[in-house]
Amino acid sequence: MSDKDLSNTSRTNWAALEAESDEGIDYSDIPPLTEAFFEKATLRIPAAHAQQLVQIDPDVLTWFQSQGGEYQALINAVLRRYAESNDERSAV
Repeated sequence: MSDKDLSNTSRTNWAALEAESDEGIDYSDIPPLTEAFFEKATLRIPAAHAQQLVQIDPDVLTWFQSQGGEYQALINAVLRRYAESNDERSAV
């Protein structure tokens, strides 16, 4: 996060928002979610979240965390080096 991100303050009036009730919201223009909708629906996971889907054995994760610093960056570097070395072997 940059310093610019930290200097932005919310202009939301949280007290007024919390005082409102959901009873005044008109949901009539929202179509119902039918079975047909879900049959056509596809799950899309943004690339930024895909990194969270990798399962790592607890002992391996503990080892990377014990190395200090940004363990996610270290894991990424190790995987990148492995992938690059295998690309070279498969190209030969």
